[in-house]
Amino acid sequence: MSGDPRLTPQTVSVLRLLLQAPATARYGRDIARQTGLKTGTLHPILARLERAGWLDSFWEDPAEHEEQGRPRRRYYRLTGDGVDHTRAALATLPAGASPARAGLRPRPGY
Repeated sequence: MSGDPRLTPQTVSVLRLLLQAPATARYGRDIARQTGLKTGTLHPILARLERAGWLDSFWEDPAEHEEQGRPRRRYYRLTGDGVDHTRAALATLPAGASPARAGLRPRPGY
């Protein structure tokens, strides 16, 4: 694992969503819709989480998207370590507090 990702408010919203059903793979546009994040904000977060070892990703079978006439989807889900790290990170947040108020700010160098 290459270190902890930045725990910005946006990252926390992605982690909370993924933790609701950690074994369920979700594609980027679905995550964006459910979190309210724009894809330009979301995809760098997903890339950081994957580099840190918190997420795995995979491309769907080409037959699925070809049948439906749409672009291929990349799916993301928490790894076993990612589930543990997410639970630990979210546990540090005071109940009802936003990540920014809890002191979860971007770390230099990430």
